[in-house]
Amino acid sequence: MAVVNVKSEIAGNVWKIQAKPGDAIEFEGEIMILESMKMEIPVLSPKAGIIKEIKVAEGEAIGEGQLVAVLDV
Repeated sequence: MAVVNVKSEIAGNVWKIQAKPGDAIEFEGEIMILESMKMEIPVLSPKAGIIKEIKVAEGEAIGEGQLVAVLDV
């Protein structure tokens, strides 16, 4: 299986993690929700696969381009 790194497109706070390691996820499935400037922005899976790792925790402040999850595809 190939590994795909999922990175944040914006800076913000991790509001809610929707998927956990071992979960199957569809193309554009919601991995987590970020909060930035009082808006909720979903982080979507770029490919269908299995969540290998979640690299952030709920409540954590993250930067643009930060690695947030790893998928096996």
